[in-house]
Amino acid sequence: MKQMSHIDNIPTSPGKFKMEKSLYMHRFRWQSCLTKLTFWSFVFLGLILVFFFRTSSSSSSSDVLRRSLKTSSWGGPVWEKRVRLSARVRSKNGISVLVTGAAGFVGSHVSSALRRRGDGVLGLDNFNDYYDPSLKRDRQALLEHSGVYIVEGDINDMVLLNKLFEVVAFTHVMHLAAQAGVRYAMENPTSYVHSNIAGLVSLLEVCKEANPQPAIVWASSSSVYGLNSKVPFSEKDRTDQPASLYAATKKAGEEIAHSYNHIYGLSLTGLRFFTVYGPWGRPDMAYFFFTKDILKGKSIQIFEAANHGTVARDFTYIDDIVKGCLAALDTSEKSTGSGGKKKGPAQLRVFNLGNTSPVPVSNLVNILERLLKVKAKKSIKKLPRNGDVQFTHANISAAQRELGYQPSTDLQAGLKKFVRCSIVRIYFVVTHGLSNNPYVIYFQVEVDRQKLPSRLLACAIEATELSLCLLIS
Repeated sequence: MKQMSHIDNIPTSPGKFKMEKSLYMHRFRWQSCLTKLTFWSFVFLGLILVFFFRTSSSSSSSDVLRRSLKTSSWGGPVWEKRVRLSARVRSKNGISVLVTGAAGFVGSHVSSALRRRGDGVLGLDNFNDYYDPSLKRDRQALLEHSGVYIVEGDINDMVLLNKLFEVVAFTHVMHLAAQAGVRYAMENPTSYVHSNIAGLVSLLEVCKEANPQPAIVWASSSSVYGLNSKVPFSEKDRTDQPASLYAATKKAGEEIAHSYNHIYGLSLTGLRFFTVYGPWGRPDMAYFFFTKDILKGKSIQIFEAANHGTVARDFTYIDDIVKGCLAALDTSEKSTGSGGKKKGPAQLRVFNLGNTSPVPVSNLVNILERLLKVKAKKSIKKLPRNGDVQFTHANISAAQRELGYQPSTDLQAGLKKFVRCSIVRIYFVVTHGLSNNPYVIYFQVEVDRQKLPSRLLACAIEATELSLCLLIS
């Protein structure tokens, strides 16, 4: 019926019929075009979405890697300008140095010393949480106040490392980034492989491709001597009996350095540090937490070896270590490779940096008691099998001969400087309410102002918060 009705409605006039047919066909063509347009729009939109998700997936994979390396955002003209400014040499015969682990204990002191003498310094640090990162942030604030910029990133991020060498032609690298601590290796062993082995390889891979290649000075450790019983420890002694995973990774680092020197012509100098201490030190070190616990009235554990044997360390003050590091940089010869190809023999060295005067840990506590004027509560324990060795003692004749290295601070004098710095920090916390100030303070204890020598009070009042410990130490 509907079809008949439709036929009945067809007009008898040919002209009118032709006009209606034209409108009908036009409407049909328009609907057909609309359908095709819609179809191809969806196709085009689909292609855009596919491209977007592929790019997003690639980007997210990169982001995941970046997050796993604890690398913050970097790049861009402003960032590059800041990097160049920090690395710019300011003295006539200065050098441009990339300092890894720059927010660490030794790294911050070395960076500050380089800057003071007019060298270009750029820091790199991942600000990990092995100990309270706020201490590293405080060091960062002090360095940035003096013009040293610390890039936040991981040494395993080779994209970042390559970018840094693209922006700055570093003449030297001071590689101090590492996972420190002997005992922590029993809790988190993979962190030592990640930082001390993989991190070193990543850095050396970038350095070997650089043109020109930089000379590299890096931190090994006295721990490589392990169970060696011959004293004092000499660079020529055997180092194939590590007592801890930390020591094993540092020993592996020395072998890796040898191979990159031999194959690629990189100039490499390894420094075996012996128990470094001083202001702005690591909270996991005995002198640091002994001081804090003694002031808080807590009991401290003192270890002894079998048969009541003495546990002793070759404590080395931070200023002496810094002098050794700078001397190693200044006496480094140029690498002989270019673009990953060796062109001749290159310098390869290893030095002990110690104080040559081992001190029993019990004597360390006695010195702290006298300086703090507080009697320590002691608990004597057997030395556990956690990687610690009974004693360390450095033979520094090679460093004396080739670097002019001569330590000048004994433990008594070094601890006095450390305690003075700590007490002034406490003074600022208690008397000025600066417990939330990022530049201070790690020993949150009450201190009677009357017990502070007038000289310290005057120093505390006159020194600015920002340069406090640098001025005192």
